[in-house]
Amino acid sequence: MVNEYLELDGSEGEGGGQVLRTALSLSLCTGTPFRIVNIRAKRKTPGLMRQHLTAVRAAAEISGARVEGDRAGSQILSFAPGAIRGGDYRFAIGTAGSCTLVFQTVLPALLRADAPSRVELQGGTHNPMSPPFHFLERAFLPLLRRMGAAVSLELGRFGFYPAGGGGFSAHIEPAPQLRPLVLEERGPRVQAYAESFIAALPVHIARRELDVVGKRLGWNAEQLHLRGLANDQGPGNALLLTLEHEQVTEVFSGFAEKGVAAETVAERTVEQARRYLAAGAVVGPYLADQLLLPLALAGAGSFTTGTPSQHAITNAEVIRSFLDVEIRMERRDDGAFRVGVGPGG
Repeated sequence: MVNEYLELDGSEGEGGGQVLRTALSLSLCTGTPFRIVNIRAKRKTPGLMRQHLTAVRAAAEISGARVEGDRAGSQILSFAPGAIRGGDYRFAIGTAGSCTLVFQTVLPALLRADAPSRVELQGGTHNPMSPPFHFLERAFLPLLRRMGAAVSLELGRFGFYPAGGGGFSAHIEPAPQLRPLVLEERGPRVQAYAESFIAALPVHIARRELDVVGKRLGWNAEQLHLRGLANDQGPGNALLLTLEHEQVTEVFSGFAEKGVAAETVAERTVEQARRYLAAGAVVGPYLADQLLLPLALAGAGSFTTGTPSQHAITNAEVIRSFLDVEIRMERRDDGAFRVGVGPGG
């Protein structure tokens, strides 16, 4: 184990939980201890919240880490990992905090564990401001499998904000070294469809969302699916647009909000999909952000995307702090960006 602590400032760049989660993942993978100050300094409520605490404690549990500052509201954390251990784990957030973000924190390390792992997570599965379960299942994990990872997910029940109460399980086989991934084009369209999941809310909300999607994107009735859920999984509503191409699948999401019309939720979600389709780049902004870490661990890879988000730029800076890699973001003549990862030096 490296004894010297890497110093990080959580207020830099995006200034949210991304710095902490990426630092935890790479600390586990490299054995590098770190100390972070100003955690989530740019958020309305700074410091560690339940979701972030769960990620810290999950990272500590799978590695036997030494941790200081892991308490609600803390803006300073020290983390020194031990060896990664495969096994059966259960992590419960206790709120509607994102299960998917906690999962993505520990996934890279568990791919390097000494044995397979089964992970059960409880909390929010379909939340604003975090990737919903179906994004991981359809967009992120298929690309990770192409890099050599064997990971499967099973959704137990939906957990909407603010009630939470959802969860999913994951099975992870060790994959000590990921393969590089190059995404130069989407390939032909395979299928495109919309789903409106709804629980304990008037069903006309879902119908109105799907009506907007059909009209704005020109999709027919066979592409529009109303997915009614048991009332005890709500109240909640998630609108998902899935665009499956030969080389990549993207999932765009919108969520019902109190005081916001169903039509507005649908229009916002459609606009995400339209921007992606018009850009011509292979991956959208969220998938671009999430591919950086596995490509860096693989040591090489590239993809095209739109203008990199502040999330992605911040993520790249944290990755460079832990790994000797070069991450280049170069604008092409068509306005898209090519993001390339390669050896540092």
